[in-house]
Amino acid sequence: MESLFGDLYDTDDSKTNLFADIILPVPIPKMFTYKIPRNLSEDIGIGFRVIVQFGKKKVLTGIIGKVHQKPPVAYEAKPILDILDNHATVNPLQIRFWAWMSEYYCCHIGEVMNAALPSGLKLSSESKIQINPTYDSDTSPYPLDDREEILLQALANKEEMSYEDCEAVLGIKSIHGIIKSLVIKEAILVFEQVKEKYSPKVESRIRLAKEYVQDKSLLETLFNEIASKPKQEEILLKYLQEIPVYKKPELNQKGLDKKVFTDAGLSVSSLKTLIKNGILEEYKIIISRFEEMEGSEEQIVLSPQQLTAQQEIKTQFEEKNTVLLHGITGSGKTELYVTLIKEAMEGGSQVLLLLPEIALTTHMVGRLRQVFGSKMGVYHSKYSDNERVEVWNGVLSGKLSFVIGVRSSIFLPFDSLGLVIVDEEHESSYKQYDPAPRFQARDAAIMLSWIHQAKTLLGSATPSFESYYNARLKKYGYVALDIRYGEAQLPEYQLADMLVDKKKNLLKLEFTRLLREKIQEALKNQEQVLIFQNRRGYAPYISCEDCGWIPECEHCDVSLTYHQFGEEMRCHYCGFKEKVPHVCPACGSNKLSAVGLGTERIEESLSLLFPEARIARMDLDTTRSKYGYQRLLEDFGGGNVDILVGTQMITKGLDFDRVTVVGIMDADRILYFPDFRAGERAFQQITQVAGRAGRRDKRGTVIIQTRKPEQAIFGQIMSGDYKNFYVQEMGERQRFFYPPFVKIIKVTTRHKDYKTAERAARSLHNLLSEIQVKKILLGPEKGLVGKIKNQYIFESIAKLDKSGNAQAHFKLELQHLMEELQTHKEFRGVRFVVDVDPY
Repeated sequence: MESLFGDLYDTDDSKTNLFADIILPVPIPKMFTYKIPRNLSEDIGIGFRVIVQFGKKKVLTGIIGKVHQKPPVAYEAKPILDILDNHATVNPLQIRFWAWMSEYYCCHIGEVMNAALPSGLKLSSESKIQINPTYDSDTSPYPLDDREEILLQALANKEEMSYEDCEAVLGIKSIHGIIKSLVIKEAILVFEQVKEKYSPKVESRIRLAKEYVQDKSLLETLFNEIASKPKQEEILLKYLQEIPVYKKPELNQKGLDKKVFTDAGLSVSSLKTLIKNGILEEYKIIISRFEEMEGSEEQIVLSPQQLTAQQEIKTQFEEKNTVLLHGITGSGKTELYVTLIKEAMEGGSQVLLLLPEIALTTHMVGRLRQVFGSKMGVYHSKYSDNERVEVWNGVLSGKLSFVIGVRSSIFLPFDSLGLVIVDEEHESSYKQYDPAPRFQARDAAIMLSWIHQAKTLLGSATPSFESYYNARLKKYGYVALDIRYGEAQLPEYQLADMLVDKKKNLLKLEFTRLLREKIQEALKNQEQVLIFQNRRGYAPYISCEDCGWIPECEHCDVSLTYHQFGEEMRCHYCGFKEKVPHVCPACGSNKLSAVGLGTERIEESLSLLFPEARIARMDLDTTRSKYGYQRLLEDFGGGNVDILVGTQMITKGLDFDRVTVVGIMDADRILYFPDFRAGERAFQQITQVAGRAGRRDKRGTVIIQTRKPEQAIFGQIMSGDYKNFYVQEMGERQRFFYPPFVKIIKVTTRHKDYKTAERAARSLHNLLSEIQVKKILLGPEKGLVGKIKNQYIFESIAKLDKSGNAQAHFKLELQHLMEELQTHKEFRGVRFVVDVDPY
């Protein structure tokens, strides 16, 4: 880590040559050293974006990580081509955070940079062509065809043309063959023009020329002159109607959006004439893509329990950097967050509120925007590149002092971070799996706070065992909030035995009689229902009833999920899809049936059982669009939907007054999953989705459908007995060496050839066993999904002792061993993927 962000500057003035170590968005172990040209040396510094050449052809955006006077030994330093900004885009604290992340999560700092910077801040290159200066058509030995002649004639009148320009000139869709031919004939040169991706939003505005505002008689004369030109007169009257320049002359300086005239259907040519004649002026301004909004001064009234919790959090922060807020569902954690955020901002600090899902972000933004107005930024992947760059620049400039966002928001350029809140800190959505860095945003946020000397508040109704363990060890502070806000009561749980109903012939379309009755009762009372099933699609798969054939992905070792809406089968790993066959390709039978339940099938079943109900579905398929979540939540909150079916998206933080019934379709599927966290996840998911019911004056009901109602975990969930459940599970984990008692590192080996992947995995595993640290090694085993995207997968698991420097030493040796193996000819095409804290 020292080499990456130790001394950021060397300041020996006796030497004149300056060099910069630059972080490049490529997976290389070190920063690359470039020479700083003399003409740029005064304008350059840590965190500046620069353009550099990497290799023979690539032009990349890099970030300066260090400035010094030591030339590289192994290669001659190329010069930096240009600086992109007149200020740093990234600050030294960010570079320090990137360096920690690259070391802890076993990846390269360039991969962290690639994930951290929004795409709009990275350059793109566009291929262009120009005539070869040495080309002479009279002496060239290569004849040209008609289309090549036309293209060269067009180029004779222009210095350069893009591929799109060439296609337009020739009226064809693909130009690559012609370009290739002209390059071979030495008639043209192809080059890359580097361009910025981010473009600010520009608004055209119109205002009245200054002399007409200062002298009213001039305007009267003007109206007489254009009396015979009614279209011009309409435009002037429209302007004066919107901008009363004689009552409030200062408004003229601000002018009017040009769209006001075009949207009103007024003559564009008449508007141009008035501008041309100097009567109106047109000018452009850069505006925000986000609506300007004032925050509310209204004080939030906390309950006595919330006030006590707030004071306890502040007291704990005096001694601890991290505090766990264990607040049951509906206890009012959001109101607590708001008061703490306000206090931090009033003290001049920046605040980050992390949420696990975009769905939650959308839901909370409206509530928080009313309080914080335009001081608050929102950052998530559904925003466009330009919108994300505006939030980045807003944090950089200090305009935004509070950001609410998903895991990627930890990379924003904070420089005075005072408070980080991680809501629903137990959520698995905080884990990034692909691509690198494969980080856990909750853990990374705690390190980010430490770097900024800030405080971290972890909030959850069902804390992760790691956080609760740290709280019990007094490493974290701990505050409990165990009473619901207002008069709201915790929901009543009821177990519905699916096997009993099936024997009695009472199970209809996978709905037990109890759940059907409760839904019918809620609909009768004009109340709302949530149905939870953690599998999207119509059904997990389709199968032939005669021969048992099941369609599988061509590229992965998984069955294809049946989606009825598009009449297709999809792979949820690689995206492969194909149409549903009418007959079995194996035996020719037409008895193909859907097996299992997905959200799409449940939606259909509900429409058959309750034809009068308005039903909607919330899963990845229905929320792909930018405002998909928002529209669904607005419809549900506005009472336009009676029953909402969803995946784990609906378990998180949603707060609706009229939800009185929650149905959990298949609790056993959550519980019986091959993962040591299965019990913990089941407890969390069922408790969280149950918490959406009865959040106001009426007590809610939660129906858990199961085939094994005698399971002890159901009793613990129903009584809210988190502590006993924790103690029981932790005993198992300690006995079999699972987190939080050990640190887990998973190494995945991938290759297109099964035998090569297996040999590489075994070779690495044998070498890992020789590393002298306290550890348990498991594997290598074929992955749970043995093939993804035509790559065969083997996994090795290392359980490392948490004391001392065992982890750091193991990671360092692991990196060397992977690099050494890939020098062997047999394993050059093998890909090793390291995942720290994979589960």
